[in-house]
Amino acid sequence: MTALSLAVGFAAIALFAGYTATVYESLKSQAIYGELLGHLTIARPAYFEASRQEPTRFLLGKEQVGSISSIVKSEFPGSTVAVRLGFSGLLSNGRASSIFVAESLDPEAMRALRGPRARASGGLDEKSPQGVTLSRGLAQILNLRDGSDGAVLVSTVTGQANASDVQIVDTFSTGNVATNDKFMFAPLSLAQSLMDVQGQADRVTVLLPEGTDVNTARHQLADRLATKEDGLTVEVWQDLSIFYAQVKALFDRVFAFVLAIVLVIVAMSVANAMGMSVIERTREIGTLRAMGLRRSGVIRIFIAEALVLVSVGCLLGAVLTVGITYGVNQLDISYRPPNATEEVPFVIGFDLIKAGFGALALTCIGALASLFPARRAAAQPIVISLTHV
Repeated sequence: MTALSLAVGFAAIALFAGYTATVYESLKSQAIYGELLGHLTIARPAYFEASRQEPTRFLLGKEQVGSISSIVKSEFPGSTVAVRLGFSGLLSNGRASSIFVAESLDPEAMRALRGPRARASGGLDEKSPQGVTLSRGLAQILNLRDGSDGAVLVSTVTGQANASDVQIVDTFSTGNVATNDKFMFAPLSLAQSLMDVQGQADRVTVLLPEGTDVNTARHQLADRLATKEDGLTVEVWQDLSIFYAQVKALFDRVFAFVLAIVLVIVAMSVANAMGMSVIERTREIGTLRAMGLRRSGVIRIFIAEALVLVSVGCLLGAVLTVGITYGVNQLDISYRPPNATEEVPFVIGFDLIKAGFGALALTCIGALASLFPARRAAAQPIVISLTHV
């Protein structure tokens, strides 16, 4: 029963760790390819905090954008460089209007930046210079469909009003309720014309070649830019995706809480098992002590027994984890997370690092839990142990 409780405890840790690993990977893909954050973003310092108040202060000049692109390509051949410009305003269907927040980039760069999601809905069309894609909520509000015409009204960087006709080429879901009724993608040339900033941009997004270490690339690129283009900062996607950071922090705390509960249960189970073992084998302990076995030897025997018990429990737990994982993944379960617009599959993966850490923690707790009854057994006088009934 102790081994079974250890197996269930280890399986609980491994299953939750596997589920969170799947969630993290999904959020990572959504941030890099869905939100088009790429791996790295190059901009002026404080751009993400104050660019809306002073847009002209954070713009990158045409020559500077070209220099940044050349540096990235020379440092990381095969990388994708996307020049970006964000803007906002009003979108109208001719009868009603609604606010929008837009991101603009070159259609070809957008396709490359989306990586495995290149064929998903929401992509820009290089053959349509006035073509924009709308989030489904925004399109529904204004009753706009693929092929519909609309008009946008924005403020230039100098505060003047500017308008342009647009054509809806596609709709998409942002996956988030907060943005699904106001988001738009537009060609970079259209945004530059509307904002009256020909050739300029506010940031450059970089998608690194597969297998490149992001943090190492960040420091390497920052050092190179410091010598060529002073006054720029390089941010990694984890720092820009607030949702990813919040969800990861929450799940990490929940994992620590689950691990703490399991460790307490394991400690009580092992201590109870070892305590009963000491009581049942008191005369055997006395006999061993009378034959010359030292107290440390008695303690080692019980610790070794506890370690074997934990090992068997973890092994059974690993088998249980694999079985449950396979069964759950075959059921094709889906659910809708909080603040999401669409259902996502419920999939359990494997996180060998956290599972290994859980097994190590169980082993340490099991050894410590067996230490107290073992010391009590070893400290008992030999005569009393031999006469124990």
